[in-house]
Amino acid sequence: MGEVSTIGLDIAKSVFQVHGVSSDGEVVIRKRVGRAKVLEFFASLPSCLVGIEACPTAHHWSRQLHALGHTVRLMPPSYVKAYLKRSKNDANDAAAICEAVTRPSMRFVAMKSEKQQSGLMLHRSRQLLVRQRTMLSNAIRGHMAELAVISAKGRNGTAELLKIIANKTNDCIPAAAQFSLDVLARQYAATTAEIGVIEKRIHAWHRSCEESQRLEEIPGIGPIVATALVAEVGDWKAFSSGRNLAAWIGLVPKQHSTGGKDRLGGISKQGNRYLRWLLVAGAMAVIRYARQHGTKRLWLVRIMERRPIKVAAVALANKIARIAWAIMVHGERFKEPRLLPVAA
Repeated sequence: MGEVSTIGLDIAKSVFQVHGVSSDGEVVIRKRVGRAKVLEFFASLPSCLVGIEACPTAHHWSRQLHALGHTVRLMPPSYVKAYLKRSKNDANDAAAICEAVTRPSMRFVAMKSEKQQSGLMLHRSRQLLVRQRTMLSNAIRGHMAELAVISAKGRNGTAELLKIIANKTNDCIPAAAQFSLDVLARQYAATTAEIGVIEKRIHAWHRSCEESQRLEEIPGIGPIVATALVAEVGDWKAFSSGRNLAAWIGLVPKQHSTGGKDRLGGISKQGNRYLRWLLVAGAMAVIRYARQHGTKRLWLVRIMERRPIKVAAVALANKIARIAWAIMVHGERFKEPRLLPVAA
């Protein structure tokens, strides 16, 4: 029996499945290992290639195994699915991972550090609270509409409703409804306060991160977007071009081509949904400013004339992502485009 050279590790909450093969493809390990014994087991093995699906706790285990001297590769679970044989179980999953990690065409996920994951936790917590605040706002708006109290859209409209709820002398709200609305109003205020605390931590991290400060110089990128890019992307050189980064985020057209005929549709919406949302929101802010005050970017003016605003925003978000890649890979800073003179 040969020495193990490649291992497929199917991670779980308490019991992990290990599938190891030698350099000539012979299966030498097929066993279940408890969570407490994982590091002890891998410490007894020679350095080898370990494949893991990029799922919860995958980055933690990849860091731990990397510290033991193993080469760890994380893979999207959807890419491993093609190598699964017959029924799905832990043993077959580990075998599929072991085979997929050796494929030359396989795409891997960059291992995130604890600092990156800590930053992402701030962003994920903020995103969750923003969604909850929106839900509370919609609930308050809907309940008040049932009492014939209508407000404007957005946060200003919600603020007006909160003032009406806080006014106990208002006769338009019955006593029973007042109790429920007070609960929602307190929850809305508490959620808003927690969002502010998280944003302060994000801004503090931004001020201490040189990469994030360079990204902020790009129009359409603020501290929130800059820190999210630093935390999500990590190794910018893992992408061969800015377009590959934009495709990873999901800001490129979806293809449905056959017979030599190229058919491009809307954006693929694959990849990183959070970064895509932030970049498109930043692009919309740039476009709103350009419509009111003008812009030096002639290509943006042309695309705004030819296409709907939201289509132009996606195109601008794609360009922002490519500019960010060029700045981070080449160690440069953003430079405002010069307005070229019009030929006579």
